Amino acid sequence: MAVVETERHGQVLVVRMNRPERLNALNFEMRTRLAETWTEFRHDNELEVAIFTGTGRGFCAGEDMRESLERGTPGGQRPPIEDPFMTGTLEKPVIAAVNGFAMGGGFMLVERTDLRVAARGAVFEVSEAKRWLLGGYNHGHLANLPYPIAMEMALGFRFTAERFYEVGFVNRLVDPDQVIPSALAMAEHLLTLPPASRVNTVHMMRQMRPVPTPEQQHLAAALKDHGARATSSSRERRLPKSARRDSRAGTTRKTVIGCRRSIRRENKAWLMK
Repeated sequence: MAVVETERHGQVLVVRMNRPERLNALNFEMRTRLAETWTEFRHDNELEVAIFTGTGRGFCAGEDMRESLERGTPGGQRPPIEDPFMTGTLEKPVIAAVNGFAMGGGFMLVERTDLRVAARGAVFEVSEAKRWLLGGYNHGHLANLPYPIAMEMALGFRFTAERFYEVGFVNRLVDPDQVIPSALAMAEHLLTLPPASRVNTVHMMRQMRPVPTPEQQHLAAALKDHGARATSSSRERRLPKSARRDSRAGTTRKTVIGCRRSIRRENKAWLMK
């Protein structure tokens, strides 16, 4: 069974992640096949628009944690070739057809698309804050969402497709059996536009998306590094069950204090520039 399936509908390519038993979690094989698929799509002169979706109950559950644990290192293993969809070098528009759960890295896939259709009841989550790392501070910023909504996203709250439609993150909210038909209808509209206008407009709109400043990215890197070191330190402890609760509470207090100190140091350095 192919982990990534494709279907051609004239000038439209449907790209479907196909690991339904794992809610389409991203393992090395799927990342590699997606990179190959997006590269082929980019260089195919007969294809102009892509629809990105998943099989089963999930769009994509993010990183395949089982594979990461087996490999012994956190984070997904990157493919050996460039993925133009992830690097931003793909010039053609991509429409997300979100059929179910879009969590963590799966949410980031949706975030990179240009237009979004979601099934009623689909669930979205930015998961970084739940892993002892810096929360996803930039996701709401990239989406031009109001500060309280961006804060809610960064702190790991879950959002339904209905809520995301209300705040403007999703373009179309439809019944599950209408996700692909609705996405195809949007693609057909794009194909009615003059090709140069479509390409130039998509490129211009992408350039107008806000990005964190270099100073903010530096601060984020420092805070994320501190969170990663705190996580690594806590994982090194192997205590019996009777001692875990007290140890976890103590570790939590120490980590919070350490994070606050790190923030103070970074803020002081920032202000002295």
